[in-house]
Amino acid sequence: MSISVVIAYHSGYGHTARQAQAVASGAESVPGVHADLRNVAVLDEPLWQALADAAAIIFGTPTYMGSQSAVFQAFAEASGQVWARQGWRDKLAAGFTTSAGVNGDKLNTLSSLTVFSAQHGMHWVSLGLPPGWLYSTTGEVDDLNRLGGFLGAMAQAPSDAGPDDAPPTADLRTAEHLGRRVAQVAVQMRQGRLVGAA
Repeated sequence: MSISVVIAYHSGYGHTARQAQAVASGAESVPGVHADLRNVAVLDEPLWQALADAAAIIFGTPTYMGSQSAVFQAFAEASGQVWARQGWRDKLAAGFTTSAGVNGDKLNTLSSLTVFSAQHGMHWVSLGLPPGWLYSTTGEVDDLNRLGGFLGAMAQAPSDAGPDDAPPTADLRTAEHLGRRVAQVAVQMRQGRLVGAA
């Protein structure tokens, strides 16, 4: 039986959608894992069912004015009934975000996603990469984790660049890494639970 990793995201202009697709690609590169992209702007029963069936949920949102988008926040608040019955308890969680600024206060958005996941009783999976690019004099703009985040995957898309041109390849590869890492942990957890049940 395949393991479902749901990428639950909102994208205002298409940049975060590209990041979400990279996360899904990384997750699907792990044998036995199925990635399911879900746009949280549509709060319908198929969304809630997919989230209920998932072993892991990777949350994604653009960073607007230093926090998650209003559309993503509406989804978070709508999950209150799931929280009341602890429906996502012990699932894996992770997160990603895009903003126009190199910093853009993306850490605040990822911190908010972490707290949201903790309130649901989920287990947060960090990015698991050292910082690249400007961290050392030998860094390159194409380094993985070039923006130096740890909680989740960060991406930068200039405000005047369309989603065909941004985020850059390095940020999409970082998102792909996150998806792969979460999928690998989901496989490890499934194997551990099967051993524990035996």
